[in-house]
Amino acid sequence: MNVLEGATWARREDARLLSGRGRYVADIKVPGCLDAVFVRSRVAHGTLRDVDCTAAWRVPGVIGAWSAADLRDLPPCGHATTDLPDLPPMPHTVLAKLSSDEAVAGREWPVLVKDRVRYPGEAVAVVVGEDRYRAEDGAAEVTFRIDPLPAMVTPTAALEGTVRLFDGLSNIALEGSTGQPVDESVWQRAAAVVEGRYRQALLMPTPMECRTLLAVPEGDRLTVWSGHQAPHRLRRELAAALGWPIDRIRVVVPDTGGAFGSKSASFPEYVAVAFLAVRLGRPVRWIEDRLESMLVATRGRGQDQHVRLAADADGHLLAYELHIDADVGAYPHIGAGLPMQTAWMATGPYTTPRVHATLRSVLTNTMTTYPYRGPGRAEATMALERSMDTLADRLGLDPAELRRRNLIPPDRFPYQTPTGRRYDSGNYAAALDLALETLGYDGWRAEQTRRRADPDALPLGIGLSCYVERSGGEPGGLHEFGSLEVDEDGTITARCGAVSSGQSHETVLPALVATTLGVDEARVRLVDGDTGEQPDGIGSFASRTAQVSGALLQHLSALLADEARDRAAKLWDLPPETVRWSDGTVHGLQDGAPAMDLAELVRATGPLRVDERFESGMAFPFGTHAAVVEVDPELGTVRVLRLVIVDDCGVVLNPAVVRAQSFGSAVQGLGQALYEGMCFDDGGVPRLADGLLDYLLPTAAEVPPVEVRDTRTPSPATQLGAKGAGESGCIGTPAAVLNAVADALRPADRDLLQLPLTPDLVWRAANAADLRGADR
Repeated sequence: MNVLEGATWARREDARLLSGRGRYVADIKVPGCLDAVFVRSRVAHGTLRDVDCTAAWRVPGVIGAWSAADLRDLPPCGHATTDLPDLPPMPHTVLAKLSSDEAVAGREWPVLVKDRVRYPGEAVAVVVGEDRYRAEDGAAEVTFRIDPLPAMVTPTAALEGTVRLFDGLSNIALEGSTGQPVDESVWQRAAAVVEGRYRQALLMPTPMECRTLLAVPEGDRLTVWSGHQAPHRLRRELAAALGWPIDRIRVVVPDTGGAFGSKSASFPEYVAVAFLAVRLGRPVRWIEDRLESMLVATRGRGQDQHVRLAADADGHLLAYELHIDADVGAYPHIGAGLPMQTAWMATGPYTTPRVHATLRSVLTNTMTTYPYRGPGRAEATMALERSMDTLADRLGLDPAELRRRNLIPPDRFPYQTPTGRRYDSGNYAAALDLALETLGYDGWRAEQTRRRADPDALPLGIGLSCYVERSGGEPGGLHEFGSLEVDEDGTITARCGAVSSGQSHETVLPALVATTLGVDEARVRLVDGDTGEQPDGIGSFASRTAQVSGALLQHLSALLADEARDRAAKLWDLPPETVRWSDGTVHGLQDGAPAMDLAELVRATGPLRVDERFESGMAFPFGTHAAVVEVDPELGTVRVLRLVIVDDCGVVLNPAVVRAQSFGSAVQGLGQALYEGMCFDDGGVPRLADGLLDYLLPTAAEVPPVEVRDTRTPSPATQLGAKGAGESGCIGTPAAVLNAVADALRPADRDLLQLPLTPDLVWRAANAADLRGADR
């Protein structure tokens, strides 16, 4: 709705959050609350021989200590089903396993290890104390013995080795493909064919607030507080684990310090805490600390990719092949289906006539892979955009020109890709042109030429990344539930299944309702993140809130206005078509006709509420990111001189919020490109002894000048015309930075450059010729 586009409202939540008055799970005080601490394996893979909790029971203040053998009725952690059983029948898509049940059968995730440890930090016991200190003391007294087994922390090791994570079952949890195989003759007659092997490192989402859960029994009911992205899903999964009907569980999400996809399902710790709260009849909470989170919280990315890209002599793409071996961790959960997102998005923004993507989801001795800001789409963009730069170099074309020749033109939308996606709308060339103009592309190319002629100048590189992603979710999950209710004082309460973990719902969604109804924004309040207030809902992930929940609330606003007109017409005994809604009031169209605001109408006619289940369409945001870097070959350091982000998320509800999301995700993208990646010792245990000194994150000191611009191409598939925003920087920025480093160094073997671009790796790429000479 165009009247919304360009509006900006002050963030309601800022005063509370910036003054330290936010209320997180750790801030909630419940009388008699106990703390849970988990005793964790110190090996990545092994056979559990015994666990002895006897000494822990003797520690003052310890309420109990249990292993799996002590809690034989403890249920397993239910597998989240978002990305597996609801996979739609996509054209040209083949899945060897069509549901999570088939992928999980025989590979269930125990809450406490029963016989075999499969990832470092997997819990072998749980201790509950009167407070965290006593529980930690008790946990230190638990002893256990594990016979180590070989650890496999990469898909290659898991595929080539003889060890199986689950006896009698393959280490491949799921296989699939999309598109049609490319005939060999296409490769043979192509003017240029490039290949590459890329590694997408395992990442940690690292939100400011780690995972949390507080379970409070109240008679035959359980109230659960958790920083979570999908409270109704958590309610269903906990109810299933406990064998309860869902109406006995209420999930409440208070302020949440970030998530990035990592808080979208249930975990073994959640099941244990809920189970023990019911068993003990007392509140129990678990607050994950940072080192614990780094060891056992979810991972993102983790793909080995092999690509092949062909073009004719004019640079027009002919075919693209992508094979994915994805590290999905020790247990098939949400992550097992994520590589299909990469396969479906393999086409990117280009008119490649033949695209074929195949995948294997491989089990390894690492923590389970989950969605992480741009899941699947970031991996697809990295593989394709790296290949585009290699192809441009092979053909002697400017990388921008090669992209321009192959971008899907605006008159081809809606566009059906060879991998089964149906892109809704786009003007990809406009985003590319704006990025080049904003960057000053020609000027930087001139500076690069000057430096290449100066033997004392540091190499300079320019990198581009054109991306297209999917937002909103998959068919079958593109709906949301909500309501609008008017009180007698005229306050409008908006409820929906979305829940914020930092996206400013508290500001944007009430303002959307207020603008649509024509009332003062202060009259609208949002209630979300509470299954007791909103009986059903989907949640906030896949950049779906504006696209789905925003459209829902706009639709509800129209229903509310219609209901108000009908009521007024009956009250005044007028034909409905003679009553009009305007700026929060109903009034007759004729001179002298009555008028009444919402508060008066409710007092005269009774409570006014509208409820709805609303379905949206799938959308495909897009954009171009451009980076300029300076590389020191002797030190292997990379300095990002400039980063330009041009995103298109359709109609923008609040430009300030969208810009902040773009900026923040770009900083995460820089982390992925330059700093972040899991490292393991010889036993498969992460090297994290010094916490965030071992796993580096970009700080304010490392953030380069970033300019955020946008184009706005409304989506015809969504009522608001909005597409998802907030994941773009993790999708477009890493490839732009890597391409810039490759452009600066021009290594003979581009595969030497892998993420993250650490100084050691960059130095080796910069000095590859000298190193090869030394080998001879």
